[in-house]
Amino acid sequence: MPLVVHVPTSLADYLETMARAIFTAGMGAAVIDRKWPGTVEAFGGFDPATVAAYTPADVERLLGDPRIVRNRKKVEAVVYNAGALLNVEREFGSVRAYLDSFAETEDLVKDLHRRFKFLGESVARMFLYAVAFRESEQEAWARAHFGEAAMKRHGH
Repeated sequence: MPLVVHVPTSLADYLETMARAIFTAGMGAAVIDRKWPGTVEAFGGFDPATVAAYTPADVERLLGDPRIVRNRKKVEAVVYNAGALLNVEREFGSVRAYLDSFAETEDLVKDLHRRFKFLGESVARMFLYAVAFRESEQEAWARAHFGEAAMKRHGH
């Protein structure tokens, strides 16, 4: 199952969607699909306050867990991003209000890269697509950058 397009209903949904985009980067979708239930469990359902409070010992525990993709940079990014999402919610009232505050997607992508770890242009756009933010614009960008064959491989 590729990244599923949906409008998140909670901050945990946003963190899980962001984490899935991060873990999918550079990996085969089938690997992530296979490991995703264990990843959700290992990260405690992606509760942002809980994940943001993870200590270095928690990161080491995750890196030893065979249920997840054990990439230190990606795991550390998810922990950092949990705190960053909490900050966005405090600053804007909600993640959706933050996303909607940008008239231009390019400016939003740059801000996502500035605020969050492991959200370069491709991962940021995967995240935006998955949370149904200007979905057709993200899909058009992906088709232009990755081609039709790549989109079909990922179920789009």
